[in-house]
Amino acid sequence: MAKELADVRKLLAESKRELLGRSNVVAVGVGYKTTAGKATKELALVCSVDIKKPKAKLAASDLVPASIQGVPTDVNPVGVIRALQDPTGRFRPAPGGVSIGHVNITAGTLGCLVKKNDKLYILSNNHVLANSNNASPGDPILQPGPYDGGQLAQDQIATLSEFVPIQFAGVGGADPCGLASGVAGFLNGLAAMVGSKTRLYSRRDIEADNLVDCAIAEPVNPADVVNEILGIGTISGVAEATLNMAVKKSGRTTGFTTGTIQQIDVTVQVNYGSNQIATFVDQLMAGAMSQGGDSGSAVLNDQNQLIGLLYAGSDTSTIFNRIQNVFSALQVTLP
Repeated sequence: MAKELADVRKLLAESKRELLGRSNVVAVGVGYKTTAGKATKELALVCSVDIKKPKAKLAASDLVPASIQGVPTDVNPVGVIRALQDPTGRFRPAPGGVSIGHVNITAGTLGCLVKKNDKLYILSNNHVLANSNNASPGDPILQPGPYDGGQLAQDQIATLSEFVPIQFAGVGGADPCGLASGVAGFLNGLAAMVGSKTRLYSRRDIEADNLVDCAIAEPVNPADVVNEILGIGTISGVAEATLNMAVKKSGRTTGFTTGTIQQIDVTVQVNYGSNQIATFVDQLMAGAMSQGGDSGSAVLNDQNQLIGLLYAGSDTSTIFNRIQNVFSALQVTLP
């Protein structure tokens, strides 16, 4: 008998740690089972891997069972996930979807504008605006980002206000900025955070969990930013993401792209360089709709409602935070 979504989500919460402990599994979430390359209407526990290996090459303890408590599983090869980065120009006023970055990173994407205590702020990722925890409030933010030719003397658009620290389970220094691109191990490489190479790795020592990769910066001059997203327009509100929801984004590298939410409740391990691995829970996964440099992009539905903040991806997958978690962590709202 088919399980209800609430039952499958509960089962995922109970089994995700054990599944992530298996070799080659880099993310797990709830999605629709795929048969012969096509999505069915049957809910499944989806295990993402970097490469789908023959069963004969896996230890018995690393095999993903065909089902768990009556719920089918699905193994989804996602390839290598890379941090996003690519050049873009100078915009004044600057909309969402364009190049931006901390003075010491390469470049990421300006997500959108938000409000806190009646002040206007720029929203993007921690690894884009706060150099993966290696920044201080008041640091200069450039548009375009340094990788795209941004210079401190003439291109500072904002100053870093605050960020949610990323809790790392691995060892080593944080990679100076990289768009956490993906889902790895499965994405054995959530490649470089805009300047570093952020990669996803399969690990068994999952420690501190993260909900968001986010930060805000205060514009030096509010007239230098505009409350719209390049190629999309004005955000109409906020909404919850659901399976099979059509989504879109505008980013500095790939511009306007669309996709579909394939998994919810995703737990994923992302490598931020130098073996620094961060585990994220309650994430959303879509198909291929981003490349390096798109980190920080706002993700919207067909009604232009904001549903997520993009921060990682691979050749076949895109990962983003639920916008509700981002707004709660930063205590911000739409303008």
